[in-house]
Amino acid sequence: MRIVVSGASGLIGSALVPRLVGHGHDVVRLVRRTASRGESTWDPARGVIDASVVEGVDAVIHLSGAGIGDKRWTNSYKREILDSRVKSTKLLASVIAGAANRPSVFLSGSAIGFYGPRGDEPLHETSSAGSGVLAEVCKQWEDATIGAGVRTVLLRTGIVLSRNGGALKKQLPLFQAGLGGKFGRGNQWQSWISIDDEVAAIEHLITASVHGPVNLTAPAPVTSAEFAAVMGKVLRRPAIFPVPSFGPKVLLGSELAEALLFTGQRVMPTALGASTFEFAHPTLEIALRSLLDK
Repeated sequence: MRIVVSGASGLIGSALVPRLVGHGHDVVRLVRRTASRGESTWDPARGVIDASVVEGVDAVIHLSGAGIGDKRWTNSYKREILDSRVKSTKLLASVIAGAANRPSVFLSGSAIGFYGPRGDEPLHETSSAGSGVLAEVCKQWEDATIGAGVRTVLLRTGIVLSRNGGALKKQLPLFQAGLGGKFGRGNQWQSWISIDDEVAAIEHLITASVHGPVNLTAPAPVTSAEFAAVMGKVLRRPAIFPVPSFGPKVLLGSELAEALLFTGQRVMPTALGASTFEFAHPTLEIALRSLLDK
Protein backbone atom coordinates (compact mmCIF):
# COMPACT_ATOMS: atom_id res chain seq x y z
CA MET A 1 0.00 0.00 0.00
CA ARG A 2 0.98 3.63 -0.49
CA ILE A 3 0.58 5.58 2.76
CA VAL A 4 1.01 9.27 3.58
CA VAL A 5 2.22 9.99 7.14
CA SER A 6 2.46 13.34 8.93
CA GLY A 7 4.40 13.65 12.18
CA ALA A 8 6.82 10.97 10.98
CA SER A 9 9.65 12.30 13.15
CA GLY A 10 7.65 12.26 16.39
CA LEU A 11 7.64 9.56 19.05
CA ILE A 12 4.91 7.51 17.36
CA GLY A 13 5.72 8.36 13.77
CA SER A 14 9.41 7.46 14.11
CA ALA A 15 8.40 3.96 15.21
CA LEU A 16 5.47 3.61 12.80
CA VAL A 17 7.23 4.49 9.54
CA PRO A 18 9.97 1.83 9.82
CA ARG A 19 7.31 -0.76 10.67
CA LEU A 20 5.25 0.15 7.61
CA VAL A 21 8.30 0.18 5.34
CA GLY A 22 9.45 -3.14 6.80
CA HIS A 23 6.08 -4.65 5.91
CA GLY A 24 6.48 -3.59 2.29
CA HIS A 25 4.43 -0.39 2.26
CA ASP A 26 5.44 2.70 0.30
CA VAL A 27 5.46 5.62 2.76
CA VAL A 28 5.39 9.32 1.87
CA ARG A 29 6.33 11.59 4.79
CA LEU A 30 4.83 15.07 5.06
CA VAL A 31 7.58 17.45 6.24
CA ARG A 32 7.87 21.18 6.87
CA ARG A 33 11.36 21.50 5.38
CA THR A 34 12.59 20.99 1.84
CA ALA A 35 11.48 17.52 0.80
CA SER A 36 13.90 14.68 0.11
CA ARG A 37 13.12 11.38 -1.56
CA GLY A 38 9.97 9.81 -0.13
CA GLU A 39 8.80 13.14 1.29
CA SER A 40 6.44 15.97 0.40
CA THR A 41 6.62 19.48 1.82
CA TRP A 42 3.65 21.14 3.50
CA ASP A 43 3.03 24.14 5.76
CA PRO A 44 -0.22 23.56 7.64
CA ALA A 45 0.00 26.87 9.49
CA ARG A 46 -0.24 28.66 6.13
CA GLY A 47 -2.58 26.12 4.56
CA VAL A 48 0.02 25.05 2.00
CA ILE A 49 0.16 21.48 0.67
CA ASP A 50 0.62 19.71 -2.65
CA ALA A 51 -2.89 18.27 -2.95
CA SER A 52 -1.67 15.60 -5.37
CA VAL A 53 0.16 13.89 -2.48
CA VAL A 54 -3.10 12.16 -1.45
CA GLU A 55 -4.18 11.19 -4.97
CA GLY A 56 -4.39 7.44 -5.34
CA VAL A 57 -2.86 6.60 -1.97
CA ASP A 58 -4.42 3.92 0.21
CA ALA A 59 -4.26 5.71 3.56
CA VAL A 60 -3.39 9.00 5.24
CA ILE A 61 -2.10 8.83 8.83
CA HIS A 62 -1.99 12.20 10.57
CA LEU A 63 0.13 12.35 13.74
CA SER A 64 1.59 15.87 13.82
CA GLY A 65 1.00 18.58 16.42
CA ALA A 66 2.89 20.68 18.97
CA GLY A 67 3.99 18.67 22.00
CA ILE A 68 1.51 18.77 24.88
CA GLY A 69 4.17 18.71 27.60
CA ASP A 70 7.04 20.37 25.75
CA LYS A 71 6.55 23.84 27.25
CA ARG A 72 4.70 25.60 30.06
CA TRP A 73 1.08 26.28 29.17
CA THR A 74 1.12 29.98 28.50
CA ASN A 75 -1.90 31.31 26.66
CA SER A 76 0.15 31.53 23.47
CA TYR A 77 1.42 27.96 23.73
CA LYS A 78 -2.06 26.60 24.43
CA ARG A 79 -3.14 28.35 21.22
CA GLU A 80 -0.22 26.71 19.39
CA ILE A 81 -1.20 23.27 20.70
CA LEU A 82 -4.74 23.78 19.41
CA ASP A 83 -3.93 25.45 16.09
CA SER A 84 -1.20 22.99 15.15
CA ARG A 85 -3.75 20.18 15.36
CA VAL A 86 -6.91 21.80 14.04
CA LYS A 87 -5.37 23.64 11.08
CA SER A 88 -3.34 20.66 9.89
CA THR A 89 -6.28 18.28 10.26
CA LYS A 90 -8.68 20.58 8.39
CA LEU A 91 -6.12 20.96 5.61
CA LEU A 92 -5.72 17.21 5.17
CA ALA A 93 -9.47 16.59 5.37
CA SER A 94 -9.99 19.22 2.67
CA VAL A 95 -7.46 17.79 0.21
CA ILE A 96 -8.72 14.26 0.82
CA ALA A 97 -12.29 15.36 0.13
CA GLY A 98 -11.19 17.11 -3.07
CA ALA A 99 -9.13 14.24 -4.44
CA ALA A 100 -10.31 12.59 -7.64
CA ASN A 101 -9.01 9.24 -6.36
CA ARG A 102 -9.43 9.40 -2.60
CA PRO A 103 -7.62 7.32 0.02
CA SER A 104 -9.60 4.49 1.56
CA VAL A 105 -9.03 5.71 5.11
CA PHE A 106 -7.98 8.77 7.09
CA LEU A 107 -6.43 7.92 10.47
CA SER A 108 -6.15 11.10 12.51
CA GLY A 109 -4.49 11.59 15.88
CA SER A 110 -6.39 12.38 19.03
CA ALA A 111 -5.86 11.57 22.71
CA ILE A 112 -7.62 10.20 25.77
CA GLY A 113 -7.55 13.76 27.09
CA PHE A 114 -10.87 13.93 25.20
CA TYR A 115 -12.55 12.46 28.28
CA GLY A 116 -11.16 14.97 30.79
CA PRO A 117 -10.53 14.07 34.45
CA ARG A 118 -13.08 11.36 35.29
CA GLY A 119 -11.91 9.65 38.49
CA ASP A 120 -12.61 5.89 38.58
CA GLU A 121 -15.22 5.91 35.79
CA PRO A 122 -14.43 3.31 33.09
CA LEU A 123 -14.35 5.13 29.77
CA HIS A 124 -15.23 3.70 26.38
CA GLU A 125 -15.40 5.25 22.92
CA THR A 126 -19.08 6.02 23.49
CA SER A 127 -18.35 7.99 26.69
CA SER A 128 -19.02 11.72 26.55
CA ALA A 129 -16.38 14.40 26.15
CA GLY A 130 -15.00 15.88 29.33
CA SER A 131 -13.92 19.37 30.34
CA GLY A 132 -10.61 21.17 30.53
CA VAL A 133 -7.91 22.32 28.11
CA LEU A 134 -7.05 18.89 26.72
CA ALA A 135 -10.67 17.85 26.30
CA GLU A 136 -11.44 21.01 24.35
CA VAL A 137 -8.35 20.56 22.16
CA CYS A 138 -9.31 16.95 21.41
CA LYS A 139 -12.92 17.85 20.59
CA GLN A 140 -11.88 20.50 18.07
CA TRP A 141 -9.12 18.24 16.74
CA GLU A 142 -11.58 15.44 16.05
CA ASP A 143 -14.20 17.77 14.61
CA ALA A 144 -11.61 19.00 12.10
CA THR A 145 -11.74 15.61 10.34
CA ILE A 146 -15.39 16.10 9.39
CA GLY A 147 -15.92 16.32 5.67
CA ALA A 148 -12.99 14.16 4.56
CA GLY A 149 -15.51 11.92 2.80
CA VAL A 150 -13.69 8.64 3.56
CA ARG A 151 -13.61 6.16 6.43
CA THR A 152 -12.11 8.14 9.30
CA VAL A 153 -10.55 6.71 12.45
CA LEU A 154 -9.81 8.94 15.46
CA LEU A 155 -6.74 7.63 17.29
CA ARG A 156 -7.43 8.44 20.95
CA THR A 157 -3.96 7.58 22.23
CA GLY A 158 -3.06 7.10 25.87
CA ILE A 159 0.34 7.39 27.57
CA VAL A 160 2.77 5.84 25.08
CA LEU A 161 5.57 3.91 26.79
CA SER A 162 8.88 4.05 24.95
CA ARG A 163 12.52 4.25 25.93
CA ASN A 164 12.99 6.83 23.18
CA GLY A 165 10.75 9.55 24.55
CA GLY A 166 7.61 10.46 26.40
CA ALA A 167 6.79 9.79 30.05
CA LEU A 168 8.84 6.61 30.47
CA LYS A 169 12.10 8.16 29.27
CA LYS A 170 11.64 11.09 31.66
CA GLN A 171 10.80 8.93 34.68
CA LEU A 172 13.23 6.07 34.11
CA PRO A 173 16.39 7.72 35.58
CA LEU A 174 14.62 8.42 38.87
CA PHE A 175 13.30 4.87 39.17
CA GLN A 176 16.69 3.41 38.23
CA ALA A 177 18.23 5.46 41.03
CA GLY A 178 15.63 4.14 43.50
CA LEU A 179 14.03 7.56 43.82
CA GLY A 180 10.82 6.91 41.91
CA GLY A 181 7.31 6.82 43.29
CA LYS A 182 3.67 7.69 42.81
CA PHE A 183 2.49 11.18 41.90
CA GLY A 184 0.54 12.81 44.71
CA ARG A 185 -1.94 10.45 46.34
CA GLY A 186 -1.34 7.90 43.57
CA ASN A 187 -5.00 7.08 42.96
CA GLN A 188 -5.22 8.78 39.55
CA TRP A 189 -5.53 6.40 36.60
CA GLN A 190 -2.86 6.08 33.92
CA SER A 191 -4.11 4.55 30.69
CA TRP A 192 -0.98 3.50 28.84
CA ILE A 193 0.09 1.59 25.74
CA SER A 194 3.49 0.29 24.66
CA ILE A 195 5.00 1.88 21.57
CA ASP A 196 4.99 -1.54 19.89
CA ASP A 197 1.25 -2.00 20.43
CA GLU A 198 0.58 1.63 19.44
CA VAL A 199 2.13 1.27 16.00
CA ALA A 200 0.79 -2.24 15.51
CA ALA A 201 -2.72 -0.97 16.28
CA ILE A 202 -2.40 1.90 13.82
CA GLU A 203 -1.27 -0.48 11.08
CA HIS A 204 -4.14 -2.82 11.98
CA LEU A 205 -6.68 0.02 11.70
CA ILE A 206 -5.63 0.80 8.13
CA THR A 207 -7.58 -2.23 6.95
CA ALA A 208 -9.86 -3.08 9.90
CA SER A 209 -13.58 -2.39 9.47
CA VAL A 210 -13.55 0.33 12.11
CA HIS A 211 -14.47 4.00 11.95
CA GLY A 212 -14.83 6.81 14.45
CA PRO A 213 -13.00 7.02 17.78
CA VAL A 214 -10.71 4.18 18.86
CA ASN A 215 -9.03 4.14 22.26
CA LEU A 216 -5.37 3.21 21.79
CA THR A 217 -4.69 2.03 25.33
CA ALA A 218 -3.78 -1.33 26.84
CA PRO A 219 -6.64 -3.32 28.41
CA ALA A 220 -5.16 -2.98 31.92
CA PRO A 221 -4.89 0.68 33.02
CA VAL A 222 -3.16 1.27 36.36
CA THR A 223 -3.14 3.91 39.04
CA SER A 224 -0.06 6.05 39.57
CA ALA A 225 0.71 4.03 42.71
CA GLU A 226 0.42 0.76 40.79
CA PHE A 227 2.63 2.10 38.01
CA ALA A 228 5.35 2.98 40.53
CA ALA A 229 5.09 -0.43 42.21
CA VAL A 230 5.44 -2.30 38.92
CA MET A 231 8.36 -0.12 37.82
CA GLY A 232 10.10 -0.85 41.12
CA LYS A 233 9.48 -4.58 40.74
CA VAL A 234 10.79 -4.72 37.16
CA LEU A 235 13.87 -2.63 37.94
CA ARG A 236 14.41 -4.22 41.36
CA ARG A 237 14.60 -0.81 42.95
CA PRO A 238 12.58 0.80 45.75
CA ALA A 239 9.76 3.00 44.48
CA ILE A 240 8.57 4.51 47.72
CA PHE A 241 9.19 8.23 47.26
CA PRO A 242 5.92 9.99 46.41
CA VAL A 243 6.18 13.10 44.25
CA PRO A 244 4.26 15.93 45.97
CA SER A 245 2.19 18.13 43.72
CA PHE A 246 3.98 21.39 44.49
CA GLY A 247 7.25 20.41 42.77
CA PRO A 248 5.90 19.63 39.29
CA LYS A 249 3.46 22.53 39.55
CA VAL A 250 6.33 24.94 40.13
CA LEU A 251 8.39 23.35 37.34
CA LEU A 252 5.66 22.86 34.73
CA GLY A 253 2.95 25.25 35.83
CA SER A 254 -0.11 24.26 37.83
CA GLU A 255 -2.46 23.71 34.89
CA LEU A 256 -0.10 21.47 32.89
CA ALA A 257 1.05 19.44 35.92
CA GLU A 258 -2.53 18.87 37.06
CA ALA A 259 -3.63 17.71 33.61
CA LEU A 260 -0.71 15.37 32.94
CA LEU A 261 0.30 14.05 36.35
CA PHE A 262 -2.33 14.47 39.04
CA THR A 263 -5.55 13.61 37.23
CA GLY A 264 -6.24 10.85 34.75
CA GLN A 265 -8.64 8.63 32.89
CA ARG A 266 -9.51 4.93 33.22
CA VAL A 267 -9.81 4.16 29.51
CA MET A 268 -10.71 0.82 27.95
CA PRO A 269 -9.86 -0.19 24.34
CA THR A 270 -13.35 -1.45 23.55
CA ALA A 271 -13.37 -0.79 19.80
CA LEU A 272 -9.86 -2.14 19.33
CA GLY A 273 -10.74 -5.34 21.15
CA ALA A 274 -13.88 -5.78 19.07
CA SER A 275 -11.77 -5.50 15.91
CA THR A 276 -9.80 -8.65 16.93
CA PHE A 277 -6.57 -6.77 17.58
CA GLU A 278 -4.23 -8.71 19.87
CA PHE A 279 -1.96 -6.86 22.28
CA ALA A 280 1.66 -7.96 22.53
CA HIS A 281 1.86 -6.18 25.90
CA PRO A 282 -1.54 -6.42 27.64
CA THR A 283 -0.19 -5.71 31.14
CA LEU A 284 2.21 -3.10 32.43
CA GLU A 285 4.71 -5.64 33.75
CA ILE A 286 4.89 -7.42 30.40
CA ALA A 287 5.33 -4.08 28.61
CA LEU A 288 8.06 -2.79 30.91
CA ARG A 289 10.00 -6.05 30.86
CA SER A 290 9.96 -5.96 27.07
CA LEU A 291 10.80 -2.27 26.76
CA LEU A 292 13.54 -2.37 29.40
CA ASP A 293 14.93 -5.82 28.52
CA LYS A 294 14.24 -7.16 32.01
